[in-house]
Amino acid sequence: MSARSPDASPPPTEGPGGQQEVKAADPKRPQKEEEEEEEIDIDLNDPETQRAALAIQGRFRRFQKRKKEPGP
Repeated sequence: MSARSPDASPPPTEGPGGQQEVKAADPKRPQKEEEEEEEIDIDLNDPETQRAALAIQGRFRRFQKRKKEPGP
């Protein structure tokens, strides 16, 4: 926690009560991660890729089903 006198005004990123304000990203300006995005070449027709996709989808569906079921 930073030491600040009670009379000092909060920094521009800090809202009233010492809480951090969340700023929305500018949709017109690309993020650094988007600029440095590397291209990934995956063969979607490869049988091994299709098996992996089906396995991931099946696990996700089971996860969603368990999430909806009432717990003990």
